[in-house]
Amino acid sequence: MEDNSLIIIPTYNESENIELIINKILQLDDSNDILVVDDNSPDGTSEIVSGLKDKFVNRIFLLKRDKKLGLGSAYIEGFKWALKEEYAYIFEMDADLSHNPTEIKYLKELLTEKNYDVSIGSRYLEGISVVNWPLSRIFLSYFANLYVRIITGMKIKDATSGFVGYTNKALLSLNLDNIKFNGYAFQIEMKFKLWKKNFKLKEHQIVFVNRTLGKSKMNKNIILEAITGVIKLKLDSLFKK
Repeated sequence: MEDNSLIIIPTYNESENIELIINKILQLDDSNDILVVDDNSPDGTSEIVSGLKDKFVNRIFLLKRDKKLGLGSAYIEGFKWALKEEYAYIFEMDADLSHNPTEIKYLKELLTEKNYDVSIGSRYLEGISVVNWPLSRIFLSYFANLYVRIITGMKIKDATSGFVGYTNKALLSLNLDNIKFNGYAFQIEMKFKLWKKNFKLKEHQIVFVNRTLGKSKMNKNIILEAITGVIKLKLDSLFKK
């Protein structure tokens, strides 16, 4: 298997950001391909990606879904596609430029040179590195991650991070059809299940910048799922030993 990488980007109404993020990734490294998983965005996101696909053949790929099915299920479809295509390293990141594409290099080095199985772009590894979030959201996110550490026992400081790299081996170890959650809890579930399987997880400090274009997908249901989901994950792990 070659050391090729796939960056999976889920989208819903990201027409203002998608071309920018794709161009920034393509400027980095010829071994980084891109898969956009679009939930039938009414703003024409998938049409923009289709145009770029024609320009960058075999570098950009598109999965267009029939309706809005959510973040977690988008990543699951992307992971399955990546494993089928035998990518060695698979990354997930947001479309809204809150994750700086230049950090992909460092996340990838943790997998390729340091022999970690999961690399995590962390907002809380060395203090709090978040730009343009309201204080209320910073507190919510920071203490949610503290809550996750207490309940699960994981030492990861940013378990809800959506900027993550996985080795092919790590993803193959999971039954992806058994991943239960779809929002923030999805990110926690992926890390927790791999941690329980004794894969090596490593955080890398990033600066997270709140989106300037488009609309956030955060809502109360996503937060509630994360709070209750963590307890369910822990209980399941105890009773399914």
